[in-house]
Amino acid sequence: MPKISHKGNLMPESPIRKLVPYAEKAKNNGIEVIHLNIGQPDIKTPKVAIQAIKKFDNKIISYSHSAGNLSFRKKLSTYYQKNNIKVNYDDILVTTGGSEALSFTLNCIADNGDEIIIPEPFYANYNGFSISSGLKIIPISSDIKNGFALPKISEFKKKITSNTKAILICNPGNPTGYLYSYEELVELKKIVLKYDLFLISDEVYREFTYDSKKHHSILQLDGLSQNTIMIDSVSKRYSMCGARIGSIVSKNKKIISTALKFSQSRLSPPSFGQIAAEAALDVADNYLTEVVIEYENRRNLLIRELNKIDDIICPKPLGAFYCIAELPVNDSEDFAKWLLESFQINNKTLMIAPAEGFYSSKGFGKNQIRIAYVLNENELKDAILILKNGLNEYKKITNNE
Repeated sequence: MPKISHKGNLMPESPIRKLVPYAEKAKNNGIEVIHLNIGQPDIKTPKVAIQAIKKFDNKIISYSHSAGNLSFRKKLSTYYQKNNIKVNYDDILVTTGGSEALSFTLNCIADNGDEIIIPEPFYANYNGFSISSGLKIIPISSDIKNGFALPKISEFKKKITSNTKAILICNPGNPTGYLYSYEELVELKKIVLKYDLFLISDEVYREFTYDSKKHHSILQLDGLSQNTIMIDSVSKRYSMCGARIGSIVSKNKKIISTALKFSQSRLSPPSFGQIAAEAALDVADNYLTEVVIEYENRRNLLIRELNKIDDIICPKPLGAFYCIAELPVNDSEDFAKWLLESFQINNKTLMIAPAEGFYSSKGFGKNQIRIAYVLNENELKDAILILKNGLNEYKKITNNE
């Protein structure tokens, strides 16, 4: 029988989706599953985006420019400039979601055997993107005890070798919700310049910051224009995950021109996604203001109630809509499966994401979960009740074994 490729065998399963068969089985048995495992918001997509698709009356659904529609890129540059990110339309390349943006970026900067430093835990698909591009991830572990703050720069210096090409951060962070301070970004800037590295920042959750905290983009750092690459997406900003529209943004013209070659090989980003994304940029300012207030309320409820549960540790995130919680269990994946298979309250159960898959270091995060607070407060209250009572029951069972 022909063999699967080595990198195909290395590709990890998604920790977000690997328990789907258990959830499907529960649903087939008539159980309602509350999904806090995946970052699919229940926030309504802006009406202007939906209407733009409905109004489409061209006779042909044609290719766009491989870099994306010019009108969209110009409008996107205006949006960034409004957010004090000074870029032009030709600094932007539209992609099929933020995933393709990151995949193209890594392929632009790295060859087989090169290395990229990433603070962990990190978005699980970074593992897959790195394998696809031949990169080796060099993780630096952040600590739940200090809210997953940026590790000391001295730790980064220890990891840098002649093969190091870049540092990758997610800001605000998925899965931790950590928001990098300006001072932390300046520290990264120093090390990036000293060792002539790229600094890549996944900023798809830029708008979602809480407690009056402000997001700082790496593109706002002076003297770093040739080293910085920003990854962006409309998926979460406008609750348009299925539109599959993201972007690479960089003042480094070589990055953009190289990424364009990868873009040409896949022809063009989705036409209807671009139409919807361009229209969404016209949404009233209060759309995002209200969304942020809603997420902050959800966060406050979730974190407050989680930390009332005996032996749970859950730092308060300042951005995005995720948190990592440490549970009083030895194996969070086994617990997550057990919830789906064996535990319900009022015919409801809960789906969570085991956090081990968000780490690169073996064995890390085994007693942690990621929760996406993307559902309304009533759903969150039900989820917390299931989690609390489920933990009590699970501990009784496992302690008797």
